[in-house]
Amino acid sequence: MLKIGDKAPALSLPNQDNVEISLRDLEGKWIVLYFYPKDSTPGCTTEACDFTAALPAFEDLNAVVLGISPDSTASHQKFIAKQKLEITLLSDASTEVAQNYGVWQLKKFCGKEYMGIVRSTFLIDPSGKIAKLWTNVKVKDHANEVKKALETLQ
Repeated sequence: MLKIGDKAPALSLPNQDNVEISLRDLEGKWIVLYFYPKDSTPGCTTEACDFTAALPAFEDLNAVVLGISPDSTASHQKFIAKQKLEITLLSDASTEVAQNYGVWQLKKFCGKEYMGIVRSTFLIDPSGKIAKLWTNVKVKDHANEVKKALETLQ
């Protein structure tokens, strides 16, 4: 598992508009990289809406918010349109990036085991190092908690 101070693993993924987004292109900015299980599910919708609501504050702090799930770019487009989201969503259909970040794990639900995303957030500093991380995130007030951490770190 990654820890604070580690170099954030490289990533290049298509966003909702099929434009490739790479961490290397965002050097010099703070990056809020949050992994979530699935578009248009209750917890994921709340989290995406909360990050969208807080986006102006993150932008004021020179931060970019990127959400990552295994959903397709088409699914992301529908999710953004339906919820009027303003954040960028990246498609990790192969789950390679989720695996590199250690968030693709064995999960249990109703007695069944399956591989899936463990809701996690990584705050990456302008030099590309992990400044803070949250695992097994509880959605309620999480975006605000991330914003407060960013303010403290700056």
